[in-house]
Amino acid sequence: MDSPHIKLIAMNRKARHDYFIEDQYEAGLVLLGSEVKSIRAGKANLKDSYGKIRNGELFLYQMHISEYSHAANSNHDPLRPRKLLFHKREIKRLIGKLTEKGLSLIPTELYFKNGKVKVTIAIARGKKKYDKREAIRKRDEKKEMDNLKRRR
Repeated sequence: MDSPHIKLIAMNRKARHDYFIEDQYEAGLVLLGSEVKSIRAGKANLKDSYGKIRNGELFLYQMHISEYSHAANSNHDPLRPRKLLFHKREIKRLIGKLTEKGLSLIPTELYFKNGKVKVTIAIARGKKKYDKREAIRKRDEKKEMDNLKRRR
């Protein structure tokens, strides 16, 4: 994400808390004009979204893109399913990986790359409650150690 041609729009912070990220892919999105303008205005949310394979194509569900305020009657549905642009062989590889129990497709970032809207979609395994507590405990311990080092 350090390239000057990449501008981050939205990030799914909850994804790293609720899931173990196993693999990540970059994909384009099929969007309407009013959706792109709304995304440029920063009105996108990945919080509860997920990916699903339907009829050999990959779709993103529950990604909220607010209606564009200046689009009169040609506005879009904020929660409509959006098609992800993947090659057939990539979709077949994803189908093979997702047959394993407990794996999901979760979008982690939405960004502009060279003027095109891209999404980073991850193959993720859900964390149990004790995994989340363990991660919080480790993070707190690391923070404490860093503070001790700074004081010395």
